Amino acid sequence: MVTRAVLSLGSNLGDRRATLQGAVDHLLAGPDAPTAVALSPVYETAPVGGPEQGAFLNVVLVVDTPGTARGLLERAQDAERAFERVREVRWGPRTLDVDVIAFGDTVDEDPVLTLPHPRAHLRAFVLRPWLDTDPAAIVPGRGPVAALLATVEEDTAGEQELTRRDDLRLRTPGEAER
Repeated sequence: MVTRAVLSLGSNLGDRRATLQGAVDHLLAGPDAPTAVALSPVYETAPVGGPEQGAFLNVVLVVDTPGTARGLLERAQDAERAFERVREVRWGPRTLDVDVIAFGDTVDEDPVLTLPHPRAHLRAFVLRPWLDTDPAAIVPGRGPVAALLATVEEDTAGEQELTRRDDLRLRTPGEAER
């Protein structure tokens, strides 16, 4: 059985683009790796919450995975470790952040992996790139991504600024540089 899942990747330390590309490659490599369905454009975003810090680069990766939600979380955490993610300050600067946003239609309040991600519906840096990959996307239990993004944009009055960075393209393994 294969499940469609959505991952959000972000980086605001070091060579952010190279880190995101390396993370995509890492997530899609090896035995039982998920298969890429879509990779969003890169967005540069102001940090939300946490201490003063530099801007993030963010993308959304949509995959089909033969594994479990926990297995995908472990793969995401392995990618973070590979890029020396350090968890010292909540919402602080980081080389790489990989979140499992959705796993099929699963709605689960498991404290290890809450699905969908508990703040995804409030984050333009998740919703905008996800919408780019799938205009009909739905956050399970929350509603259409397009409607949620419109609400976020209205409620935050420009506080969650995003800039699409077409000069910073990523690719999935085996795909020609886009």
